[in-house]
Amino acid sequence: MPILSEELVRAGLAAPAVALPPPALFDLPEKVLQFGTGVLLRGLPDLLIDQANRQGIFNGRVVVVKSTDGGDAAAFARQDNLYTVCVRGVEDGQAISHNVVCASLSRVLVAKSEWAAVLAVAASPALQVVLSNTTEVGIVLDEADDVRAAPPRSFPGKLLAVLLARYEAFAGAADKGLVIVPTELIADNGTQLRAILQALAEQQAPDPGFLHWLATANTVCNSLVDRIVPGAPAPAVAAALTQELGYDDELLLVAETYRLWAIEGDERVRGILSFASADAGIIVQPDINQFRELKLRLLNGTHSLACGLAVLAGVGTVREAMQDDHLLAFIRHLLLAELLPGIPYPLAEQVGQRFGQQVLDRFRNPAVEHRWLAITLHYSAKLRLRVVPALLHYYQRLGAVPQHMALGFAAYLLFMRGVCHDGQRWYGEAQGQEYLIQDEQAGYFADVWAHQSVAELVPLVLRKASLWGTDLTALPGFAEAVTRHLQQLQQAGAAATLAATLTETQRAAGQ
Repeated sequence: MPILSEELVRAGLAAPAVALPPPALFDLPEKVLQFGTGVLLRGLPDLLIDQANRQGIFNGRVVVVKSTDGGDAAAFARQDNLYTVCVRGVEDGQAISHNVVCASLSRVLVAKSEWAAVLAVAASPALQVVLSNTTEVGIVLDEADDVRAAPPRSFPGKLLAVLLARYEAFAGAADKGLVIVPTELIADNGTQLRAILQALAEQQAPDPGFLHWLATANTVCNSLVDRIVPGAPAPAVAAALTQELGYDDELLLVAETYRLWAIEGDERVRGILSFASADAGIIVQPDINQFRELKLRLLNGTHSLACGLAVLAGVGTVREAMQDDHLLAFIRHLLLAELLPGIPYPLAEQVGQRFGQQVLDRFRNPAVEHRWLAITLHYSAKLRLRVVPALLHYYQRLGAVPQHMALGFAAYLLFMRGVCHDGQRWYGEAQGQEYLIQDEQAGYFADVWAHQSVAELVPLVLRKASLWGTDLTALPGFAEAVTRHLQQLQQAGAAATLAATLTETQRAAGQ
């Protein structure tokens, strides 16, 4: 079996099921400097840039900086920086499957040994954009970092060194600033990175001219990325894909169909990021908060309210839940009829409904095995962050008990009931099987369950402001609804409770 390479692409030796790049893409200038080689960058921004290049829109390639010691940078060189993305999923109810060889990467530079080459890219007239995904811990201020080191220790230190080198190379020309788009999964990632760059510059490069150029010629954008890119597939799946593709690819990725890259920026930013016009999944606009709210409330919120219920019902994965009529009905009603109206942000109804349907399609994806038990990690904190604001806004807007949210909270309380302890960790039990409770409140709940009846436990927990940031018993009827659902879960089990909930919902709707 041949190895993926530029020679293979030029000769067209792949199977017909593969979308190969036009050879002209190999000669495009390097317009992007990217910090990070991770699967999310390669499966979303880099692939979208490749898509734009194929359409003749952006016409630029990506130089990647590898800062960590893990992984094999040589793999990129062995394959001429090419890799395959196998897109699998469901879109508008239809199964999607296609394979693309991404040619947007021009080279990968290892920061520790090739820092001079990185600084040479910084001095290139063609450079316009910086991308990053250095994980959530990458955007931090390291006050002991040295911007003149080769390389600096932190990501902000490396980026500031690049900007300083560019400032010096072009004598502070205002039109040589860059558009910087961090994609780390933290709120206001661009705002945080901008503040760190400013602090480091004031400390280590206090030249007034550079400080002015840094602040006025460069734009650091907040952004939000959303795509499931699990990374290298399991061996059996990889073997089947290799046969389908007709070549070996050690950098192969599987990605879901859904993609979102929302970038906060004005018309100038939109002009520089011209690749945004290549795909509806890329959005550049002055305010991207609606996309953060949609993801946090509808996708993450649904996960958080359904995970305990699914585990208690013996349903292992999100995809399996979509094949269970009762759990599917619960998820659909929760998402569209309760969480969507509860979003504490002005939102066009059709936008929310469209996003909700996309979430349901993502949950159905046969290529993604997302286990409900894994979603229960930090269960309490997730409910507070993702669900409580929507619950409060639902009450403010509709003044009624959201029964599916109440059932989700009841399932959370039952899930958190620790029945045994190994000296360090608490375990619950469902369907005759033990499960690990991975939550910082596990000990608290074990104690509450040991000493309180259900009727006492529910209001005690719901009024605990340190858990929820507010007293949830102040919501009329909510504690009573949670208590009723919790008693039903204990007496009849999760499956029967879900069936009864569906019947009640249909009766209330007059069906």
